[in-house]
Amino acid sequence: MGDLFQQRIVDTGRLPLFCFFVALIGAFIFTRINVRLIRAKIGWFGNVNVGDMHIHHVVFGVVLTMLGGVSGLLVSGVSQGWYALTAAVFGVGAALVLDEFALILHLHDVYWEEEGRTSVDAVFIAIAITGLLLLGLRPLGWERSDGTAEGALLAAGVIVANLVLATVTLLKGKIWTGMAGLFVPILLIPGALRLARPGSPWAHWFFAPGSRRPQPRKMVRAERREERWRRPVIRAKIAFQEFVSGRHDLPSSRLRSRR
Repeated sequence: MGDLFQQRIVDTGRLPLFCFFVALIGAFIFTRINVRLIRAKIGWFGNVNVGDMHIHHVVFGVVLTMLGGVSGLLVSGVSQGWYALTAAVFGVGAALVLDEFALILHLHDVYWEEEGRTSVDAVFIAIAITGLLLLGLRPLGWERSDGTAEGALLAAGVIVANLVLATVTLLKGKIWTGMAGLFVPILLIPGALRLARPGSPWAHWFFAPGSRRPQPRKMVRAERREERWRRPVIRAKIAFQEFVSGRHDLPSSRLRSRR
């Protein structure tokens, strides 16, 4: 196992990325355990306050990402070990920031509300992308150039085509397909060509009543497909997320204390 780690991680220069990956997962799990204990009012666990002002952990995350990022710039050419340490600090900060991504998005505290699931989605996406990078995959096929002018032109064309397909897929509301397709571009073709999800920007622009060319039949098909195929998957995803991070849709009267 040690030799495999040396060959696949250290010798390939991926040790900083590996440390970021481990720190991101570890910090997210620790943070969620901590806030769930605060929410349950267990033991000495409590919020961080300065006077009457609650200090959200995104604040500590911003400080750590700045510290890890700037320190990484200073030591990147000095030692892979020190660079890996700064990457771990950056990973901890990123976990704290992404865990309150919904707060940044909505500009008010929705941590335990239904909108707060966006934070968990953001963390899961970050973990998935980092894991794919650790496996050696690269987004949009940018490593396909053979060094010649023709190869560079072909690589640029592939990257642009993949980026267009990824953008269309994401606009159609297929977030996981779009993200996975950045690394496995073949997934982007059905993602971009198939019907958009009913709540997506694409459906709002092209299907919904009030759009330039409303297509009620496509909207009905999209809603039927959503109910039949995607709802069970979404319910399973939410169940797993809440197993990891806690329930996000408790009555508002129980959410006034933040956690």
